[in-house]
Amino acid sequence: MNLTHIEHIGIAVKSIEESKSFYEDILGLKCYAVEEVTDQKVKTAFFQVGQTKIELLEATSEDSPIAKFIEKKGQGIHHIAFAVDDVNKALTEAQEKGIELIDKQKRKGAEGLHIGFLHPKSTGGILAEFCSKELLFQ
Repeated sequence: MNLTHIEHIGIAVKSIEESKSFYEDILGLKCYAVEEVTDQKVKTAFFQVGQTKIELLEATSEDSPIAKFIEKKGQGIHHIAFAVDDVNKALTEAQEKGIELIDKQKRKGAEGLHIGFLHPKSTGGILAEFCSKELLFQ
């Protein structure tokens, strides 16, 4: 598996509008994109920091994974995403090494990326994500 860099760090927030002032006004970053991913019941906002992004995640439904996360753990770091060349290949390699997968195959995520999640039960409690820009259906 070829990890190239940390693609982004996902942060669960109750409100993107309320939360983004810290990143813009205090840190001086610019929110360059806001996007809703309807099938994941989430609204995202992105900030670039060097080669890595910060992704704010706001639930769009009470039954979304982000709403459940905030209810259980409060606002905070939700996941870390690693850039890979091929999400399906990385998922297969991780599974072959004994990692429990949330996603068996890549799926579409925000910013047109293809994503796949690893279960935190087998990653030391961290929700990890693989991301790539390869074609969705090759």
